[in-house]
Amino acid sequence: MKAVYATDLSAASEATIRNETCLECLERIGVEEVHLVTVIPSNVHVGMPGMDFEKRRAEALERYRRVIEDAGFDVETHVVRGTPHRRITGLAETIGAGLTIVGSRGKSPLENRVIGSTARNLARTTVTPLLVNRIERETEEPAVREAHLFRRVLYATDFSENADRAFEAFSYLRHATREATLVHVRTPKDPDLPDEDDAEERLAALADRLEEWEIETRTEIREGDPADEILAAEADHEPTTTLVGSRGHSRLRRLLLGSVSEDIVARADGNVLLVPPPRTA
Repeated sequence: MKAVYATDLSAASEATIRNETCLECLERIGVEEVHLVTVIPSNVHVGMPGMDFEKRRAEALERYRRVIEDAGFDVETHVVRGTPHRRITGLAETIGAGLTIVGSRGKSPLENRVIGSTARNLARTTVTPLLVNRIERETEEPAVREAHLFRRVLYATDFSENADRAFEAFSYLRHATREATLVHVRTPKDPDLPDEDDAEERLAALADRLEEWEIETRTEIREGDPADEILAAEADHEPTTTLVGSRGHSRLRRLLLGSVSEDIVARADGNVLLVPPPRTA
């Protein structure tokens, strides 16, 4: 698998790259080739006095390259200019990446953020699964919140086609996952929701599949606002990563559609793995 690793060269972003456990987790799920990319925003001018942005960023990426190569990956580096989320998405599509990784809550000296609004824009536009690797907030020496990226996974489903697609990520996550919680949020106002028995049966069937892979699994049905309840489930179960689909196409309009998955990306305490729908021709 190829992965795009986006960095703004901030201390927070560096924490995600230099964490050996994070890199081991990526190796476990099948990542072999890493494309490090940093984006110089279009509004940062090349001719600013005393600033050679391309050279400085290329030198920084070379330091990161050595770290990742030492962990056993093939590495390529890219310094590009433009709108961060568009260039990151474009690179992932061009190289046929199976995963895009971005750290969250970091700030570079150039105030180029591969966090916050960029992560949210990536959630809207990504063509590959997007891993938002959460960094400790407001600390002088940032560190990743959960180094074992996929050890405990919270999977949220509305039983839509794209939620099913997100579940298939367990086909490679299982090599790093020990525990999983499967949660469905019922919204009583929506008449198209499956009844409680049907939801329980569907979750049980999914749990059986994970148990076959020796993943300890629990299921849970909650009621209320989808984003709020998924975040509440995260607080209750403390997963290392929350797995969701985006922009589902089912009639369950209030569940796991764009704004909900974006809310999870923006508000979750831990890591988020967001799986987009397949591209249409």
